[in-house]
Amino acid sequence: MTELRVQVEGIGLWSPQLTDFDALRRLLDGHALAEPVARPPTATLSINERRRAPESVLVAIEAASQAVAMSNRNADSLACVFASAYGDQATTDYMCRVLANAPTELSPTRFHNSVHNASAGYWTIATDCRAPSTAVCAGHASFGAALLEAAAQVCADNRPVLLVCSDTAGMGPLGELIDCRIAFGCALVLSPFSDGAALPLHLSLIPETSGETQLPQPCKAWMRDNPSAACLPLLAMLARGVGQCVLAASEKLGLRAQMEVTA
Repeated sequence: MTELRVQVEGIGLWSPQLTDFDALRRLLDGHALAEPVARPPTATLSINERRRAPESVLVAIEAASQAVAMSNRNADSLACVFASAYGDQATTDYMCRVLANAPTELSPTRFHNSVHNASAGYWTIATDCRAPSTAVCAGHASFGAALLEAAAQVCADNRPVLLVCSDTAGMGPLGELIDCRIAFGCALVLSPFSDGAALPLHLSLIPETSGETQLPQPCKAWMRDNPSAACLPLLAMLARGVGQCVLAASEKLGLRAQMEVTA
């Protein structure tokens, strides 16, 4: 694969103990974690939408809002790539239980929230965005696969793209099988590479699916407990402003991300 060169203009992040990118910076600097927060603010959504949206949507929209705000881009013109390993597990559990026991009682609203691109739908409606949107699912490689998709769109279309990846805790038998224990969401605004970019990214596919990255213990725990937290080696690299990491992009391929190309 030809190397993809992009730059990062905005970064968003939300989990109960890591509510934005600055919180990650503080953690990497050795500061203690904040007390857990139960729910993201998600001010982009109207009050009614916040009330009816599931946690999976709230986490994704909060991370997206932070990244777009940092980039100073207009959300209504940003193409977007939304990714999730498992989608809304709570709604999937609900759907399976109701369909098995009382299918006529299925809630149309809950059904509406069960589709994999629900977060993309909420986002584009809330921001009046008519740019293209894409939904990606690749299991534990979802973040790497979505980063590859978003970067390819940036380079092919010469336009900025919003990337969002999020997952929430599992519910019921599916939750026991998947063992996803926490909510975690991240977002990046990527744009075409330019000389002098503050946060340049050079991306290339390699055979290895992971690499060694020095991270605090909480980050390692989150990566174990939520597939979307696979973004943390990349976000830590961006916070430090130097380095490289390898992210799983499929079962057999890794996506190497470098902030600077070495000879």
